Amino acid sequence: MKHISRRQFLGYSMKAGATTLFTGILAPSATSFFGYGGVAAAATKKVSPFTFAVLTDAHLYDIKDHKFDKFLEKAVADVNSLQPLPDLVLYAGDIGQSGKESELSKGKKILDKLTMPYKVIPGEHDYYLDLGKAWRGFFGDDHWSFDHKGVHFIGMNSILVPDFWTMAGLTPKERMGRMEELECHRCGLWGVGEKQLEWLAADVKKLGTDTPVIIMTHSPLWSYYPRWNFQTYDAPEINSILSKFEKVIAIHGHVHQVVYNQFGNTTSAGLLSTSWPWPYPPVDLPYPEYKMNRVDPGDFEDGLGSHKVAISSDFSGEVDYRAFSHLLPENVKRGLKM
Repeated sequence: MKHISRRQFLGYSMKAGATTLFTGILAPSATSFFGYGGVAAAATKKVSPFTFAVLTDAHLYDIKDHKFDKFLEKAVADVNSLQPLPDLVLYAGDIGQSGKESELSKGKKILDKLTMPYKVIPGEHDYYLDLGKAWRGFFGDDHWSFDHKGVHFIGMNSILVPDFWTMAGLTPKERMGRMEELECHRCGLWGVGEKQLEWLAADVKKLGTDTPVIIMTHSPLWSYYPRWNFQTYDAPEINSILSKFEKVIAIHGHVHQVVYNQFGNTTSAGLLSTSWPWPYPPVDLPYPEYKMNRVDPGDFEDGLGSHKVAISSDFSGEVDYRAFSHLLPENVKRGLKM
């Protein structure tokens, strides 16, 4: 299936069939291969039940038949095998490793094998070789919104940094090299920036407070571990704009691991990658019981996977982590039902 425009996507998604029930707040579960969020019970507007899938962080290299290609292909095949099929798929960034057009083209060809519509946001590894030019050529706008079965979906580019390269005289390759570092303190903090904040405020201005909202960013909307850029510097402004809603589900990639949090009206879930797992940073997590097991270094697929989310009529739900190796803690496999 080819990547589609927003107008085509909306037309398609209105026709897509409703599917499974989603019972719980952003609940991690491993029976399926995906990670998403549900939301706490409240007087939120009723929606038509449906499921969607989430993939992220393939980090494809410009190397023929690289093992990461196979991992993304496996995730896409898993999504296509789900019964009932998800209505749509979201991709949370970092399709490529070094922002090369060849990496992004390879990723698009694999994602086009999905049998349902998909929407994408960029990660830092997609973006800083040419400041998103090739990415936009393949996937369109780097921030967007649409409505599906009563839910308002939002995608934002959360990896924007101030210009650190011009005065330093860096080449595009050098700029990309710095952004590939885990701890690029010379690059500045990541965020969505003023223009996207203005866009977000205008986008949700006319929505009622009972509107169910799902927002996807590459980096988390809470300060998880800023030393590793596990944060979005203007997340407080994003959360303030969305604070009028009774329920918000936030989904993010980047961390390559199971991580869960609740703050204000928002439930947040981090996702498994299809490339490699990250170790947990040395911080206390708000929900430490929702973590991956320490991965087996001898199993290249351990700690990887995709995700399925089912949304019920009251906007409650369950996150279903579909791990390749299925070596997840029992409570994560069962899901967090709220």
